[in-house]
Amino acid sequence: MRDAVIVEVVRTPIGRAKPGGALTGVHPVELLGQTLLALLDRTGIDPELVDDVIGGCVDQVGEQAKNTTRNAWLAAGLPESVPATTVDRQCGSSQQAVHFAAQGVISGAYDIAIACGVESMSRVPMWSNVPPGTDPFGPSLPARYDGGLVPQGISAELIAAQWSIGRTRMDAYAAESHQRAAAAQAAGLFAAELAPVPTPTGLATADESIRPATTPEVLAGLRPAFVDPTFSDRFPQINWSVTAGNSSPVNDGASAVLITSSDTAARLGLRPRARLHSFAVTGSDPLLMLTGVIPATRKVLQRAGLDLADIDLFEVNEAFAAVVLAWIAETGADPAKVNVNGGAIALGHPLGASGTRLMATLVNAMEQRGARYGLQTMCEAGGLANATVLEAIR
Repeated sequence: MRDAVIVEVVRTPIGRAKPGGALTGVHPVELLGQTLLALLDRTGIDPELVDDVIGGCVDQVGEQAKNTTRNAWLAAGLPESVPATTVDRQCGSSQQAVHFAAQGVISGAYDIAIACGVESMSRVPMWSNVPPGTDPFGPSLPARYDGGLVPQGISAELIAAQWSIGRTRMDAYAAESHQRAAAAQAAGLFAAELAPVPTPTGLATADESIRPATTPEVLAGLRPAFVDPTFSDRFPQINWSVTAGNSSPVNDGASAVLITSSDTAARLGLRPRARLHSFAVTGSDPLLMLTGVIPATRKVLQRAGLDLADIDLFEVNEAFAAVVLAWIAETGADPAKVNVNGGAIALGHPLGASGTRLMATLVNAMEQRGARYGLQTMCEAGGLANATVLEAIR
């Protein structure tokens, strides 16, 4: 059976989606287009050989509308003959793009595919695709869940309550994410995965959201971010402990992965860096919403024929500290192996780009630490989650 391997993976620096953020002046089509060019430049392959480009983007409206992946490919001056599409599995969109690309290679439908993602949350804010007065759920979905679905911040509060994760633990976890990311940045551990981005104000070269001075004491001074009296009666167990400090920030960024079969890589003289060993996607309770990473991890390990102890490094998206802490409690994973270079709380979470951003960080961390297996999992709105096992190729 054919396999699927990662030949190269790159990402942009992650910008703060605030006035003055490094990437706010870059159109998302240009941001992704530059990332695709950086990926192709590193591999040296003829872009005409790419069979398909599959991109993730969550808010596909405005500047991210009308198949932003195809638009980015063409805007970069790349061949018109290469097709492209844009998928939405919420925060896991570009991780799902990796799965689709790898499955196409394994099946023989593709020899070479690119999976990628982009989100400019400064230019296309969250929920831009739900205009005021519109309802994406209809009457039957809320009726199924007594009282209706809830925002992700409320889901994070429910997770914290169900797993008895207090504010102190969440703040300590968030501070450690910043400390790990700051140490990795200072040591140059992100250099291999970063592709600098030209902007109207200069060259963006470094992640902007990392705060080296962050401590649990600093975070303890922040107010809960999602207090809403309309949910207090419905969920009396909530302690209102989720803050902006123990949640991921709002960001801009793009990332991309080149995927081939081993035979194709050998024929083209390319060096594979990791094998896409196993994939899984699951659904779970859409009220808790963000706990799908727990069954997704179990499912992908079962498919891989591996135990948790076989995994050397984990990347678990830090949408909220409560999500990762609940996942650790349920799986029994060693926290020292989880998000070793910091996670989204520190680095940022540009929604559609985060799946392939985590993969860039994981592939490089595996190489830096001599790891054999890495596992990546991503919680997603609506009670979804993707999980991927990578195997190093040396």
